[in-house]
Amino acid sequence: MRIEAAASFGFGHAQIIRRVWNEPIDILGASNEHRLEFAMLRADAARGRFPEAPGLHQFERFGQVFFIPAGQIVHAKSQCRHQYSVVCSFRPEAVQRFFHGSFEWTHARMKASLDIAHPAPRALLAKLADELRVPGLAGAAMIESVAGQLYLELIRYLMEVDEPRGTGGLSRRHLRLIDERVARDGAPPGLTELAGLCAMSVRHLTRAFRSSRQRSIGHYIAEQRMQRVNHLLSSRLSVKAIAYKMGFSSPAALSSAYRRAMGETPRDYLQRIRGTSPRALAIRDAPRPSP
Repeated sequence: MRIEAAASFGFGHAQIIRRVWNEPIDILGASNEHRLEFAMLRADAARGRFPEAPGLHQFERFGQVFFIPAGQIVHAKSQCRHQYSVVCSFRPEAVQRFFHGSFEWTHARMKASLDIAHPAPRALLAKLADELRVPGLAGAAMIESVAGQLYLELIRYLMEVDEPRGTGGLSRRHLRLIDERVARDGAPPGLTELAGLCAMSVRHLTRAFRSSRQRSIGHYIAEQRMQRVNHLLSSRLSVKAIAYKMGFSSPAALSSAYRRAMGETPRDYLQRIRGTSPRALAIRDAPRPSP
């Protein structure tokens, strides 16, 4: 493990970490701090569970942004050998001041913590990473401010997670049909297409999907597309080639969508994971003259 940048603040600390493993990951452990992580992972690359929490013995997919509560034993498995992460850790006794009243770790909230679907924490972690890499004026104060907002957004998101209902969700077959369609290259499916695929109304589809996945179907589609873009970027396709492969009208349209979802542009991401300069990327993506 290599720590590329780090900073402490009044109620915790933040780090940019690069990890390399020689074999598949299989880790069981716990931390004495709350840990929020934005990890550059391939879709379905990592899975985790809370083996000591009732009803959470099965492995669930880790999202790119996930949260591990202090003191909770987590069992993580992954085939990913290289990982680049922004980590923000909070001391439990210090962050109590951020909210009044009790916060109960319900089954649904524990499960949701493995995949933080809301875009706000992702964007704030990307902002935190920028400040860690290139500290600006009053950098320490900015990092503490962003970290405080991060924790508030995280708790607000988890407090809005409802306990799962016994009925109202989609069947495994319908979820599989949606996943398979969303995973295809090209333009994303519309709600009408997906509703037809599941033989139900758009209204029923959107409500049932939210009940099953605790997020809107539109957010899920955007999230899956960005994970696919990350995978293609890692395969060394140019941004232009990826844009047209994924059904975007132009590389600029892809960059705008990526920035909204990930808090940075595709070239920013490539520069971080490869150590490639923006100029070199621009030369690589430039059109080739015809022979």
